[in-house]
Amino acid sequence: MNHADGYLEVGHSKARGSSRLYQQSWTPDGDVRASILLVHGLGEHSSRYTHVAEHLTERGFAVHTLDHYGHGKSDGQPGYVERFSVFLDGVAALLHKVQSENPEQPLFLVGHSMGGLIAATYLLEQQAAFRACVLSGPAIKSDQAPPAIVVALIRLIAVLVPTAPLIQLDASGVSRDPDVVKAYMNDPLVHHGRLSARLLSEMSATMKRTLAKAGEIRIPIFLMHGDADLLTAPSGSVELHAEVGSEDKTLKLYPGLFHEIFNEPEREAVLADMSNWLEEHL
Repeated sequence: MNHADGYLEVGHSKARGSSRLYQQSWTPDGDVRASILLVHGLGEHSSRYTHVAEHLTERGFAVHTLDHYGHGKSDGQPGYVERFSVFLDGVAALLHKVQSENPEQPLFLVGHSMGGLIAATYLLEQQAAFRACVLSGPAIKSDQAPPAIVVALIRLIAVLVPTAPLIQLDASGVSRDPDVVKAYMNDPLVHHGRLSARLLSEMSATMKRTLAKAGEIRIPIFLMHGDADLLTAPSGSVELHAEVGSEDKTLKLYPGLFHEIFNEPEREAVLADMSNWLEEHL
């Protein structure tokens, strides 16, 4: 497996200025069968997917990813974003880079958690660029959503004090593997603080909008979700599966698995499910 990294200069159409986003890629030692754009989740960073890249490159896939704005080694304030579209701008820049370097290569989109929401939302704009899509524990709904009056209050705070810190993710819900949780807690590139009112408001609005337009998604899609996930609701994947317009769509719920199914004790079987599905869609 070969590794390369660097930075992308990304302009933001709906937010002021531009940003430098850290990006990296892993490629097989031999021939590349297809490329994958991998979109990571909220508060984490792309280097947490090195083991996923190892699995995929062994099967001939090249993996390209980046740290979102406000995440990992990229520019931005952790836990905050002015507009959700800023995350889409990053994916668009990475897509342009990969397409310009390998214009004839089949391309897949893989997103986890908030990265699943980003990926699903991006498909509404650019699904023609991809052969198929895999979403792992996508942040489409929350079973622990606050009452409507609290949601309205968050929206108000997001306007008046957008950077106000409100909610902190529970690291214990990441995985049943204590070593994974410990590594997550000790990772200096993971955001361990609270999430801002603006970010929460932007995510909530995007969840509703993307689910409402899911019928426009028509490429093959594979939804994977741990049914004991307390960070993103499995019911969101169930509903998204029902709503997407794809004729080729698959939903798999993993009994007892927590949020990061690629980091659970059963990770090898989960990764094999994903890579087998990708190979079927080459």
